Amino acid sequence: MEEPEKKQCQPSVADRRAHRRYAVQVEIEVRQDEDSVPMRLSTTDLSRNGCYVELMMPLPVGVRVHATLWLGDKVVRLRGCVVTRHPQYGNGIMFLAFQDDGQQVLRAYLAQLRSD
Repeated sequence: MEEPEKKQCQPSVADRRAHRRYAVQVEIEVRQDEDSVPMRLSTTDLSRNGCYVELMMPLPVGVRVHATLWLGDKVVRLRGCVVTRHPQYGNGIMFLAFQDDGQQVLRAYLAQLRSD
């Protein structure tokens, strides 16, 4: 899974809130690049560009992660980067690159939420 060279770990002001956020709890597994131990979490919100996860010991901003989202009966694997950190609360994770058709699966899942 290649990351686009132009995609930076820090979002620009223009990147923030570029897509609608959905307050939805989705199971997610997050693993730091250098750490083989995954963390099983839930999102508090989800968008096409990223998600927010509650975490008592948040990761530092700039950490690259591998993540797996479970969207109904579909699995989406992706690479991401921690872009916000709120001590004793959680992290915002920006999606950088999707594996296989993950981006289309996420878009279809969010479109279904929008139509409900």
